[in-house]
Amino acid sequence: MSRVLLVEDDPFVREGVQLGLRRRGHDVRAAGTGEDGLAALAEFRPDLLLLDLMLPGMTGVQVCRRIREHSQLPIIMLTARGDDFDVVIGLEAGADDYIVKPARPEVIDARIRAVLRRMDDGATGRPAIEVYGDLTIDRVGLTVSKAGRPLTLAPSELRLLLHLSAAPEQVFSRQQLLENVWEHTFHADGRLVDACVARLRGKIEDEIGNPRYVQTLRGFGYRFGPL
Repeated sequence: MSRVLLVEDDPFVREGVQLGLRRRGHDVRAAGTGEDGLAALAEFRPDLLLLDLMLPGMTGVQVCRRIREHSQLPIIMLTARGDDFDVVIGLEAGADDYIVKPARPEVIDARIRAVLRRMDDGATGRPAIEVYGDLTIDRVGLTVSKAGRPLTLAPSELRLLLHLSAAPEQVFSRQQLLENVWEHTFHADGRLVDACVARLRGKIEDEIGNPRYVQTLRGFGYRFGPL
């Protein structure tokens, strides 16, 4: 049973999502504001945060940024408009995925389980610890360090790095990454990939404009290396 913290200001949406997830075996705590949500984090210690993008007072984007300063907690944004520019801002702030409201409880449940599913990117026969320049990837401990300094990566960032580095120089399209990293097989949104790549580069690259590790092949996708 996973522990889910829901931060949603609409009481009808809040109650509906809460009830639907509890029926599917999740332990759910709800808050109506970003401030209350942050206060509940330490007490409830959730496995995942469902975070409404448009909150009164402290917005969902601000909450996301605050959490990402110190935590790898998986975050799924809830938004009323999937084409809203704020979605991109939320993804850039560190959200791992997003869901457009209204969404059926089974859809929300499936996304939660996909985000929380145990990472199995470390393929049999690969060394547990891999070193690429000043970047060290521990596939067993699921940690990454740069020049000996541990990096705090969001779950989606870590899964993306593990997937790309498992096949150096292989080019993956956005759709392939959405299917393998996010487990999205339909209604896929390439903005998830692009925003995650940008955040990851900001943490592992020396020069974001001239990436050494996560490279873009225009018209094709992304690859790890060549180094």
